Amino acid sequence: MVGEELNMDFRFDGQTTAAEIVRGMDLGGKTFVVTGSSSGLGVETARVLAEAGATVVMVGRDPARNEQAAEQIRAELPEADLATFIADFADLASVRCVADEILAAFPKIDCLINNAGFVGGPLVLTEEGVEAHFAINHLAPFLFTNLLLPALKAAAPSRIVLVSSNAHRAPTFDLDDVNFERRPYDHWSAYAQSKRASLLHAVALAKRLEGTGVTAYVLHPGVIHTNVFRHMPSEEAEAAIEAAKQYGTVVKNVEQGAATQIWAAVAPELADKSGVYLEDCQIAPHIASNVPSSSGVVEEALDPAMAERLWEASEAMINRSFAPAL
Repeated sequence: MVGEELNMDFRFDGQTTAAEIVRGMDLGGKTFVVTGSSSGLGVETARVLAEAGATVVMVGRDPARNEQAAEQIRAELPEADLATFIADFADLASVRCVADEILAAFPKIDCLINNAGFVGGPLVLTEEGVEAHFAINHLAPFLFTNLLLPALKAAAPSRIVLVSSNAHRAPTFDLDDVNFERRPYDHWSAYAQSKRASLLHAVALAKRLEGTGVTAYVLHPGVIHTNVFRHMPSEEAEAAIEAAKQYGTVVKNVEQGAATQIWAAVAPELADKSGVYLEDCQIAPHIASNVPSSSGVVEEALDPAMAERLWEASEAMINRSFAPAL
């Protein structure tokens, strides 16, 4: 059930590594698509899945870096079954093209992990006229996920994983002013808005996919110093991480940071929990938006009505309609 709070005795936590999640699992015969696969959490996610025997489709923006990441995995795992594809998530035409290429090569997909992300920089609009954080972190995954749904349904039971952030708790989500035309722009507000959209996207997916065997999950990977900060000055990235520490946040390494998305992708205990928000390899508690907290999901980010508004607005932005809610 979407947004359901559960008190379950999971054996993993925020210190668990991605490799520990899949230890003893055989993912042979399964196909996983991982975006943002050329660095950070993406390449670690791809590596761990490949080590467990999965076929991993690595989708990156830069051809050289994506192939280098694949070669890095093959050097450690000579038998790794990897395929590399290129897409720029700031360009929806590129998203459409890579989706067609992947569908032609992989008619069945067991899991899509929307890991690619962006934060930082001045206000920039994409070719479609959408603010870059919203376009890359939400609109591109929205389109990509919908385009790959036939392959996900063909492999059901299958999963969709969306990477959000604890930044979703910031009150900056304004569907009537996505491009910051009527309010001051800063990249943290834009990032937070896009990550709230990721949560609402999962809520809408869970509703639409009821009964199909395809489930959706959304998560906060934790605070990790990765290449996602490349578009901002290094001192600002360091300051953001130090600020997180002041609130009691434990900064993770990449191996720990990839764990929650791996857990979302493979954990059998989540099979009937579509739409939930995950942190530290657990289902996160619900919190009030006015309560200071380093963990948890705010109720507004799980609002079904707002999720429907976002879905319809996203369809309008990409000029394409998908299946209505059940």
